[in-house]
Amino acid sequence: MARRDTVMRKPKDTRGTLRRMLRFLGPFRWVILGVACLSLVSNVLSLWGPNLAGSAIREAAAGKGLVNFERVAYYATLMLVCYLASSLLGFVISLIMTVVSKRVGRQMRQSVFDKLMKLPVGYFDRHQAGDIISRVSYDIDVISTCIATDVVQILTSVVTVVGSVVMMVSISLPLSAVVLVTVPVAISYTAWMRKRTQPRYAKRSRSYGDMNGFVEEMLSGQKTILAYAYEDKVDERFDKINQTAADAYADAEHYGVTIGPTMSGINNLSLSLIGLLGAVLFMNGAIDLGRISSFVLYSRKFAGPINAIAEIVNELFSALAAAERVFTLLDEQEEAADAENAVELSDVQGRVEADHVVFGYDPGRTIIHDLSLTAEAGRLTAIVGPTGVGKTTVINLLMRFYDPDSGCIRIDGQDIREATRRSVRSAYAMVLQDTWVFNGTIFDNIAYGKENATMEEVVAAAKAAHIHPFIMRLPQGYQTVISEDGGNISKGQKQLLTIARAMLYNAPMLILDEATSNVDTATEREIQRAMRELMKGRTCFVIAHRLSTIENADLILVMNGGDVVEQGTHAELMEKKGFYYGLYSAQFE
Repeated sequence: MARRDTVMRKPKDTRGTLRRMLRFLGPFRWVILGVACLSLVSNVLSLWGPNLAGSAIREAAAGKGLVNFERVAYYATLMLVCYLASSLLGFVISLIMTVVSKRVGRQMRQSVFDKLMKLPVGYFDRHQAGDIISRVSYDIDVISTCIATDVVQILTSVVTVVGSVVMMVSISLPLSAVVLVTVPVAISYTAWMRKRTQPRYAKRSRSYGDMNGFVEEMLSGQKTILAYAYEDKVDERFDKINQTAADAYADAEHYGVTIGPTMSGINNLSLSLIGLLGAVLFMNGAIDLGRISSFVLYSRKFAGPINAIAEIVNELFSALAAAERVFTLLDEQEEAADAENAVELSDVQGRVEADHVVFGYDPGRTIIHDLSLTAEAGRLTAIVGPTGVGKTTVINLLMRFYDPDSGCIRIDGQDIREATRRSVRSAYAMVLQDTWVFNGTIFDNIAYGKENATMEEVVAAAKAAHIHPFIMRLPQGYQTVISEDGGNISKGQKQLLTIARAMLYNAPMLILDEATSNVDTATEREIQRAMRELMKGRTCFVIAHRLSTIENADLILVMNGGDVVEQGTHAELMEKKGFYYGLYSAQFE
């Protein structure tokens, strides 16, 4: 049976991880106990086969020309029945454990996904999406595969090894001593080789990871590569990375491929010694031919699990290490619970105040030093400034993705830390620069934020966002299915869809983070006029780099170095000829 190519990854807390894995297996404990019983019966039947083969050979050899074919046929038939029954039980065991492993995997994925929905935004800021996806998919797959195959292998190996030893000792103690002498040699050699092969397999895995990462990066940037005529340079870099991976593969296989033949050589040595000693015992009348045949078959059964033990342990450690990564995620601190007497924001008017807010994502590294602002209800407030001064951080604080280190933010006079997070976030509709659409119809994507939205409401929002004509040109109109992440529509069209979604969402406040960055200037101005009309009576926060788009804002907050250094209308700020004036002039120069 071909086994997975894995690299030993020892978990930090083997016992603790194993205990937690057993808790996931708890609901299936009776099923697993039943599997253990079936495995015992299956292996006993399989172990009885060599004994029956020896009896058949003994009957054939005892006749001295007058063979009792009925007795030979009886033993042969009984042996066939034992092997068939053992195989059938093995199939049932594998089927049951496959079902168990899939259910455990499904439960673990559900637990992980439920956990992800409860984690704070900061967790996703600190961890790469690829690493999280790897835990949800690859690591849990490793665990499921281990449950489906390695658990059965362990049960089978234990019963086979113990049963084979018992049967060999019962047949001949001298021959058993020969077999057992070679076992330490095999184990020592395997351990010695594993110390040399594991680092090489690890290096091979890293090399292949580097190569796959480079290929993925180059494919995602293919247009840029072509635009800069960089194909030859990329080819050269890949050639070096590919050569390193090939060398690592060859180095690992150079050692790895010697293990199988060497172990076979040790087993063949054991067989040779058995044959030599068996012949001596047979000639001295100490053992008959049938028992020698049975002993040889048992020695082969004994050798198989011994050879596989190191690989099974390797895979078990890999599965436990994968489980530890999953449990580490499950142990992450969830978003802090709402205050005990937290209030539900209702009938929000939209007046937002920030009072001497100080905040940093990491201790000792302050991003917002002293933020104070007042955004009147129903007014448009723009936040501008150079890259990295904290504009998006302000939005994170307004939405209560993070809480300030000191100071407070109030909505209609209510400190948002004393309100439920859900009600605070529900008070805002949001459109980000990085658009997000999902696999589904255009109707579903626009109506995402509003349950039971009607077609009339969706169409009205689409018209206001100036995307209705585009939708009507599609073959199925609003029922057209968008591929994953909107791969079959342009970036600008995705942006318009998310703007339509925000328009439909019945929230008293709106946040736009470079929301019109992917549309042309004419469309941008039309959208702004439509938004102004639709947002009457709503508070709107806009982060903008193109200052021409926020000239009509009721209030412009100019940020620099984590502080609001200027605020006022466009005309007022231009008249001051301060920091904003310099930013505005630089864009038009």
